[in-house]
Amino acid sequence: MVLENDVEGIAKLADIHIQKEELAEFTSQFNHILEYFDILDTVNEGEEGEADLVNVLREDEVTPSLTQEAACANAHETEDGFIRAPRVM
Repeated sequence: MVLENDVEGIAKLADIHIQKEELAEFTSQFNHILEYFDILDTVNEGEEGEADLVNVLREDEVTPSLTQEAACANAHETEDGFIRAPRVM
């Protein structure tokens, strides 16, 4: 169970300012969240078994591609056989 001083400590660690009037509400919300985690802890995970996954991707095949000259043919600017582009940063 989370207490108001726990919420104050968490807020301090997170560098969040919480008003005194909000402490009760946040404490209640924390406790509800932890109750949901308790419910999730009761779920039995082991009965479903593993899914039968099959790789549906094809094998890579090496195919002929452009030559360096053909790749650079339509570039606005090249340098030493490479495409030159403006700096991004």
